[in-house]
Amino acid sequence: MRQCAEYLAAHDGASGRRQARLAAAIGALTAAHGSPEDDPFDALLGVGRRAMEVGDADALQLALDLGESATAIRRRSRAAWLLLGRALDGLGRADEAVAAYEAHLELHPDHDASRTTVARIGTLREQRACLDEAAGLFATDDAAGLFATGDAATLRNAQARPARRTLDDFAAYTRSRVAEHGAADPAVRRLVELYGRYRRLADEGRVPDPLLGGGEPIGVGGLRRLIAGRTVCLVAGAAEVAARSLGTDLDAYDLVVRCDSLRARAGATGERVDLHAVSLRGDAPWEAPAWTEHVGIRVVYGDPQAEWRRSVRRRLVPGAQDHVGDASLRRPLSDPALMGEGGWDGDTTTAFTTLRLLDFLDVSPRLDLIGFGLPGQLRPKEKEWVMAHATNVDESTMRIALR
Repeated sequence: MRQCAEYLAAHDGASGRRQARLAAAIGALTAAHGSPEDDPFDALLGVGRRAMEVGDADALQLALDLGESATAIRRRSRAAWLLLGRALDGLGRADEAVAAYEAHLELHPDHDASRTTVARIGTLREQRACLDEAAGLFATDDAAGLFATGDAATLRNAQARPARRTLDDFAAYTRSRVAEHGAADPAVRRLVELYGRYRRLADEGRVPDPLLGGGEPIGVGGLRRLIAGRTVCLVAGAAEVAARSLGTDLDAYDLVVRCDSLRARAGATGERVDLHAVSLRGDAPWEAPAWTEHVGIRVVYGDPQAEWRRSVRRRLVPGAQDHVGDASLRRPLSDPALMGEGGWDGDTTTAFTTLRLLDFLDVSPRLDLIGFGLPGQLRPKEKEWVMAHATNVDESTMRIALR
């Protein structure tokens, strides 16, 4: 509580949504700490997660303090060890982060979420190997001194500092060796290769299976070919749809499309998912659970591209999709190379984005919406567009036909 109070005092007047959420989480911890009915442990972890979202040096230090406290209070808390590992990772203390991540994995090695932690451990270890090898390439070089404080030992210990500083120092070290020894020098060429690998790992992390278990990346043309000539229905996840037991009717379509949270149940809403569309939401969408359900096609919408790439790399599961949309499909409404329509903001529903994309491609003889006439399934402006383009509305089957 004292550390949280000191953080708030030091950042009095700080603005921004993430800072506001951190302050609110500290308030929730205060309330839980003073209530005999409430266990403040979850609130403590909540403050740590919000501090990680803020992400600056002071917030990361607060997250580290909270992670150390949480693991001391409950040594067998998976979430506490994960928070501690992430805080150490953010502060560039890679070796300690690996130890915390491994303690987290020991408590649930078979959990679906563990694959992200395993991949992160691999990334940190590979980065460490790059630094260690780079530090030994010029061990007899009297001109050593352009990396950080100036010697190979500092290069080996570079991850004791924030990751961005390590990357910047590694870049400066590499440039100095290229200038001094020339690009043809074998040691220089190996150093450049190591820097490139380190930079790639820092920017994108390590992917256990870059080929996604054989899943094929597709662009706009690939999606068009996959749906051409096929009847399509886009199904809402509302409880009213399941209550109508429309599963048999839905499974009669050539292509069944579902969005975001999958709610396919045989008999009620059908069990097929031929195309799964999902939108990235929140401040850190790459931290959300992985998409483990097997589908035919998975299309992920998101902007900016860096967050979209990070989320796709972390959340796609090898073998969980036969085809996956590439960057050309990540923002179809606003992309000037595709539809380029104005007037639709980032809060556009996944269902409407998918509907407009399928309608724009114009290769399906039948395109129906099931359950999207219900309140709350589409935004008013989206529903207005749908009704203006509908060719038939059948309330008994909850169907709106656009073809």
